[in-house]
Amino acid sequence: MKPVKIYTTTYCGFCVRAKDLLKRKGVDYTEVDVTGDDEARAKLVEMSGGQRTVPQIFIGDTHVGGYSDLAQLDKEKRLDPMLSA
Repeated sequence: MKPVKIYTTTYCGFCVRAKDLLKRKGVDYTEVDVTGDDEARAKLVEMSGGQRTVPQIFIGDTHVGGYSDLAQLDKEKRLDPMLSA
């Protein structure tokens, strides 16, 4: 399974939803909390192609997007193949 990294903040409801979706699917992930870390937040914006919101989710080297993007991939049955590819 490809490694999953999720960038979050402590006050983000969509971050909780994304983590719950991954947990329900049995996916291990690494969480990077960027709350109050301006340097990490700037790096995240750069890595995600200018996205300033959280969560930002990466599967392997692929930037998936946020919770809505992750949920859509799951709904379309495209998430599992991405995780196992």
